[in-house]
Amino acid sequence: MDNETAWRVRRVVLSTLFLLVVAVPLYPELFGLDEVTPLPQLVAFRPQLLAIVLVLALLMLLRRSWRLASALVVGLVLTGAALTAPRAISDPHPPEPGSRALTVMVANVLGGGADPEQVAKLIRTQRPDLVSLPEAQVDVRKRIEQELQGLGYNGYTVQANSAPESATSVLVSATLGKVEFTADTLDPGRVSAGLPSPEPQTGKPEPDQAGVIQQTTTRFGHIVVTGGTLGDLRLIAYHGYPPLPSEMAAWKQDLVVLRTWCASDLPTIVAGDFNATTDHADFRDALGRNCRSVGPAVGEGLQGTWPANRPAFVRTQIDHVVAGAGVEPSRFKTYQLDGTDHRAVIAAVAVRKPS
Repeated sequence: MDNETAWRVRRVVLSTLFLLVVAVPLYPELFGLDEVTPLPQLVAFRPQLLAIVLVLALLMLLRRSWRLASALVVGLVLTGAALTAPRAISDPHPPEPGSRALTVMVANVLGGGADPEQVAKLIRTQRPDLVSLPEAQVDVRKRIEQELQGLGYNGYTVQANSAPESATSVLVSATLGKVEFTADTLDPGRVSAGLPSPEPQTGKPEPDQAGVIQQTTTRFGHIVVTGGTLGDLRLIAYHGYPPLPSEMAAWKQDLVVLRTWCASDLPTIVAGDFNATTDHADFRDALGRNCRSVGPAVGEGLQGTWPANRPAFVRTQIDHVVAGAGVEPSRFKTYQLDGTDHRAVIAAVAVRKPS
């Protein structure tokens, strides 16, 4: 083998290795590394990473010896862009005749940091049927309710421990009738039917202990709304555990619970801060065939919701309204709220008429 041939072989090998080095942080799930920190955290910003890598790859074309590696990386990025594009160009399907329109709002209030008046103003303007309020403790929910006097919203709160981020509240429009508030728990027979106390117990959530109710199957708790005029439909206010380096198992377990909801043929809408994006394989697996995140389904999948205090380019969509069986996505839009690092979400869906 002459020197030129050896150099060509070496260049192919090095270019292939470089491609793998670039591919691992972009698509760790392909290598079984999607639980290895910091890869799950980076994957949340995959569209932004693809754009950055594309620019760098194009700059590499200026060096002749790097062109093969650059071409391989550009091919990887273009493939990723093609897979991402439907989130930005999809159109909602027309609702079936007789479908029922519902509007759902999500607002992570950052433990009460968001301005209650501003949250209430958005509710008054949009008149959602359900409002999911991750990180809203009882006092925060009541302050928002006070701003909504006369509009007929009923509230409920679940909190797993004394930490504000473990609280999830929900507001439901009186137009849905007399609904019931429950939760999927690890010990269903011991769930308190009473309203939550504003003074939950302290300490981390444990399998057999929680603050205002018995520990739910999700780490931060969730609220299932049924009855009234909903028929078979269930509305779930949800706050998924974040993918912290030392708590990946808890993050994955909350998504497993989402998977059980989505696997059901029961008409379901799940709304809240999922702490996961469409680029997370665990989130996609949880959605399965029955569920769709409304944003990507209607071409708004690149509207970032967090961190709200950063430019739009560096935000990612972790706040979702998930439409399950029998529910058709219609509209998705985000709104700025002062005092929180999440943008509020307003989503419209159409619930198919039972056959």
